[in-house]
Amino acid sequence: MLNTLIAWSAKNRFLVLLATAFVVLAGVWSLAKTPLDAIPDLSDVQVILYTEFPGQAPQVVEDQVTYPLTTALLSVPKSKVVRGFSFFGASFVYVIFEDGTDIYWARSRVLEYVNSVSGKLPKGVTPTLGPDATGVGWVYQYAVLAKDRTLAELRTLQDWYLRYQLAKAPGVAEVASLGGFVQQYQVTVDPAKLRAYGIPLMRVAEAIRNSNRDVGGRTLEMAETEYMVRGRGYLRGKEDIENLVLKAQNGTPVRIADIGRVELVADERRGLSELNGEGEVVSGIAMARYGQNALEVIDNLKAKVDEIGAGLPEGVSIATVYDRSELIQRAIATLKRTLAEESLIVALVCIVFLLHLRSALVAILMLPVAILAAFIGMRALGINANIMSLGGIAIAVGAMIDAAIVMIENAHKHLERLEATHPPPGLPLEGGGESGSLPFKGRVGARVRRLVDYDQSGSLPFKGRVGVGMGLDDPRTQAIIAACREVGPALFFSLLVITISFLPVFTLEAQEGRLFAPLAWTKTLSMAAAALLSVTLVPVLMLLFIRGKIKPEAQNPVNRLLIRIYRPIIAGVLNWKKATIAAAAVVLAMSIVPASRLGSEFMPTLNEGALFYMPTTLPGLSVTKAAELLQTQNKIIKSFPEVASVYGKAGRAQTATDPAPLEMFETVINLKPESEWRPGLTTDQLIAELDKALQFPGVANSWTMPIKARTDMLSTGIRTPIGIKIFGSDLVEMERLAKEIETVVKTVPGTSSAFAERITGGFYLDIVPDRRALARYGLTVGEVMDVVAAALGGEMVTTTVEGRERFGVTVRYPRDLRSDPQAIARDVLVPAPAEMGAPATMVPLGQLAEVKIATGAPAIRTENALLSAYLYVDIRDRDIGSYVAEARKAVSDKVKFMPGTYVTWSGQFEYMERAIARLKVVVPLTLLIIFVLLYLNFRRVTETLIVMLSVPFALVGGIWLMWLLGYNLSVAAAIGFIALAGVAAETGVVMLIYLDHAWTAIQQKCASAGRRPQPADLYAAIMEGAVERVRPKMMTVTAIMAGLLPILWGAGAGSEVMSRIAAPMVGGMISSTVLTLAVIPAIYGMVKTWGLGREGVGE
Repeated sequence: MLNTLIAWSAKNRFLVLLATAFVVLAGVWSLAKTPLDAIPDLSDVQVILYTEFPGQAPQVVEDQVTYPLTTALLSVPKSKVVRGFSFFGASFVYVIFEDGTDIYWARSRVLEYVNSVSGKLPKGVTPTLGPDATGVGWVYQYAVLAKDRTLAELRTLQDWYLRYQLAKAPGVAEVASLGGFVQQYQVTVDPAKLRAYGIPLMRVAEAIRNSNRDVGGRTLEMAETEYMVRGRGYLRGKEDIENLVLKAQNGTPVRIADIGRVELVADERRGLSELNGEGEVVSGIAMARYGQNALEVIDNLKAKVDEIGAGLPEGVSIATVYDRSELIQRAIATLKRTLAEESLIVALVCIVFLLHLRSALVAILMLPVAILAAFIGMRALGINANIMSLGGIAIAVGAMIDAAIVMIENAHKHLERLEATHPPPGLPLEGGGESGSLPFKGRVGARVRRLVDYDQSGSLPFKGRVGVGMGLDDPRTQAIIAACREVGPALFFSLLVITISFLPVFTLEAQEGRLFAPLAWTKTLSMAAAALLSVTLVPVLMLLFIRGKIKPEAQNPVNRLLIRIYRPIIAGVLNWKKATIAAAAVVLAMSIVPASRLGSEFMPTLNEGALFYMPTTLPGLSVTKAAELLQTQNKIIKSFPEVASVYGKAGRAQTATDPAPLEMFETVINLKPESEWRPGLTTDQLIAELDKALQFPGVANSWTMPIKARTDMLSTGIRTPIGIKIFGSDLVEMERLAKEIETVVKTVPGTSSAFAERITGGFYLDIVPDRRALARYGLTVGEVMDVVAAALGGEMVTTTVEGRERFGVTVRYPRDLRSDPQAIARDVLVPAPAEMGAPATMVPLGQLAEVKIATGAPAIRTENALLSAYLYVDIRDRDIGSYVAEARKAVSDKVKFMPGTYVTWSGQFEYMERAIARLKVVVPLTLLIIFVLLYLNFRRVTETLIVMLSVPFALVGGIWLMWLLGYNLSVAAAIGFIALAGVAAETGVVMLIYLDHAWTAIQQKCASAGRRPQPADLYAAIMEGAVERVRPKMMTVTAIMAGLLPILWGAGAGSEVMSRIAAPMVGGMISSTVLTLAVIPAIYGMVKTWGLGREGVGE
C-alpha cells in the first residue's frame, strides 16, 4: 500500500504540491492563532465555595459551616478530594475533580449539593461559588500608588473604581483587592450613657437598621404628567447617623450622638501588602478565566489600565508588581531560538553529508511543512504554544527528517548505478560500451556490478500503466522512484515506532500528565506528519530537486573518511563477533553503577524569572506585627543587587482563591536579567544567600516559584517540595505528633527547613455563660451572645449608599473597654427583662458569664472531612527520592503513633510516586507494541529481536551522560528515555534495511550462479551493507543528535526541563550508534551464519 502511495504521489505531483500549499497556509494561520503561555496549566479542575461568617472563631466556622459543606460534597460525582479551611470569620471549601471534567458541569453539580445542605447552615450564612478561574490564574498583580493619599482612600478607589473596570477586560474572571483599609462607619457607644438612658445596645443597632431604607410608591398622575413616587430614607453620611433618634424622654429625643460618637474608620482586616520595603500599599490581583489565553488576558488588562488611567485622581498611578507575560515571552523566545538553531544545524548536516545542495533542500523544505502540520493539530486539539508543546517539536526535529535523509541517500545510490549502466548520450561505457563494463574500477566497480538492479537492455523498473501514466520515461526519474519504494515502507514503520513509543506519556495523570501531554501530542503530531510526508511529499521533492550530476559515494570526502574509519572496525567485529557481543554485555552491566547513584525528583525546578518566598510564623501574630515583619523582610530582599522589585502579602486577599492565614506570607521577588547579576552567581546560590539573610526567630522559610507554588498548593495543599499530612480526630494529639515529626525530620541530612503547623496555638477570649445565673435574670444564652457579638465584635447592622460607593455601619464598645477581660466583664451590659412593671435593668456581663483567656485552633484544615495538619519540608542539595526514603525510615523508627492518627507523604513526592507506578505498567506494554510493529515490518522474529536489543543499549549512554551532568531521574528524564527508545529502534531498522538488501543481492547472485551462499558471501554482504552504507546511518544519527544539542546546551526559560529530556536522548544516541555500527552487524552475522549451518545440515 505504501509503495502504491509513493507511486501515486510521483504520478500526481501537482496535487501533492497543491495539498502541501494548503497545509502550509493552514499551518501559518494556526501558528498565528495559537494561544501563548509559559507552561501548560497544571492546576486541577476545582470548584471553590466561599462562605463569610463574620466575627466567628474558626471552631464555630468549622462546626456550623465547613463540616456540613464538606460532608455533603464528598459524594459529588467525579470529585477526588474535598478540602476545607476554617478561618476567623470565613470558610473555604475546595472540591478537586478528576482530570477532564468540564469546569462548568462541575460548578453546577456543586451548586446542586450545596442547595441540599443550605437548610443546615446558620441563618444569614450563604455559600458563594468562587470565580471560574484556573488554579494558576493569578496572571497579573498591581499596586495603586500615591504620595498624597491615605491607604483608606486608595483602597476605596480600588474597590469602587479600578476593580470593576479591570474585571471587564476580556478573559478576566475576577479582580481581588488586598491591602489598605476598607472604610466603614463605626458607632462607638458609651455604656455609662446607655445605662443612664436605659437604652439596650441592641436598640441602637435596630434603630440604625430601620432608618436606612429607600422605598417606591408606584406612580402618581398630576396635570397630565406621570410622577414616580419614591421614599428617600438612605443614610447618606455621618450626620444622618448621628441624628437618628433612639427614644424620646419627656419630649426630648435621645439621639445616637447623645450616647456615642460616629466615625469613618478602617475595618478590621485579615490581609495586607507591601512593596519594596517602603511601606504598605493597596494592590489588586487579576485572575484569568479557565481556558483563556494568559498572554491575551494580560494584554487586555494592560490596555484597560491605559484606558482608565486618564480617569484616576491626580497623583495616583498603577504599578505592575507581577506580570506573567514576561515569563511567557522569554519561554517562547527560548524555544523559537532553539528551533531555529536546530533547523540550521540539521540543514548543514544534510549539505555536508550529501554535498549536493538540491538534494539537501528536499529535507530542509520537508521540515517546516511537518512543523506547520503539527501546529494545525495543536490548533485542532486546543493546545497552547508553550515550552512543553514547542519542546515536543524541538526534540523531534532531528528524527523528522531521517526518512527523507535515507531516501535521498538511497536515490543517490540508485542514480550512481544508473549512470554506470545508462550513461548520458556521448558518454560511452568503459570498454567501448559494448561489454557493459562500468565506469568504476577496483572494489567499487565490483560492488556496483554486483548490486545493479537494471538489466543491460536498459529496461525500466516500472512497466505497464504505472510507467506510461507517469509520462516519466526518464531513467533518472524511475531510479528515484525505485529508491523511494525500496526503503519507504520500512522507514514509515520506523517513524511509526517513534510515534508509538510516546504512548506511555499519554497515560500520565494529574499534574505530570497535564505537564507532558502537550509535549507528547506535538511530538506525535510532528512524527506522524513526517511519516506521511516521507511517502508523499518527499518523493515529489526528490523528483523536482535531485537533478544534475550526483557526486559518487566513492568521491565524497565525508563518505570516504567514514569508510576509512569504519572498515577496520567492522572487520574486527566480524572476526571477533562473540567477544564484541560479550564486551557490549559488560558495558551494559557496568551501567548499573551510575544508575544506582542517580537521585530522583519529580521535576527539575522551572526558572520562572521570579522567586516566591513563603515564610510562616507562629499563630497569633497581629496585623500590626505582620506588617512590620513583612516590611523588614522586603527591605532586606530589595538590598540584593539581583532583585528588581519585591512585593509581599500577608494573609488573604478578598477572593475565594486565597485561603491564606495571616501568619503565612507570600512574597514575589522579581529578578533582574542574569546578565546583571554578580559573576558566577546561580539561582540556587542566590536563594541560599537570601535564606541566610532572612533568619528570624519563629519564622520558617520556604522557597519556590510563583506558578509552581500556586499549582502545588491547590493540587495537594502543600507548598514545599515535600509535605507530611497528619490525619486524626484530636487536634491536640495531632499537633504533638506533628512537632515530634518536625524534630525528627530536621535531623535528616539535606533538610533546609521543616515547619509543622501549630493547629492549637491560637489565643482566645472565651465568654462562657453561667446558665444558672441566666435563669435568675430570665435571660437566654442567645440574648447574651447577641450582646457579645454587637458590643465586642462590632456586628455590621446596615450599609450606607453614597453614590457608587458603599460603607458598612457597625455598633460596638470603645476600644479601651474591649481590650481588657476585666473591663469586658464589668462594663459590657446585658439588658434584663423588667419584672412587675419595674424598669428594665442592665446586668454586667461578668455576673452572667465567665470571661477567661484560653488557647485553641487559629485555623482548622480538613481533607475529605478528616482533621488534618500539614508539615512543610524544604530540602537543598539532596534529591527527593533518597531524602523521603531516609526521612520515612527515621519517622517510622522514632515517632510513636497513637490510635486514630496516621500520616501520608505529599507534595512533589506524591506526584513522583504516582508517575513511577503508572510508567511501570505502561512502558512494558509500549515495548510490546513496538515489538509487534517491528515484526509486522520484518516478518521475522530474529530481525525484530535484533532491533529491540538497541533499546537497552541505548539506555547505557543516557544513564552515563545524566550521571556525568549531575542530573536526577525525573519524569522529564523518563520522557527522554521513552523518546530514546523509539529513536534507537529506528537506527536499528536503518542498519537492518541495508544489511538485508546486501544479503538479498548476494543470495540472488549465488542462486543465479547455481550455488549455495557461503559464510564468505555473508561476510561480503555485511561489509557491503554496513561499511558501504555508513553515510546514511551516520547522517540519521548526526541529524538527531545535532537537533538535540541546542536543547541540551540551551539556556533561558524552560531550559531546565528540556535539558533533562535531551540528556538521555543525546547520551543514548551515542551508545545506540555504537550498537548499530558494531554490535548489530556482529549479531546479524552470528544469526545468519547459524542459519547457513542449518541449511547445510538440512541438505
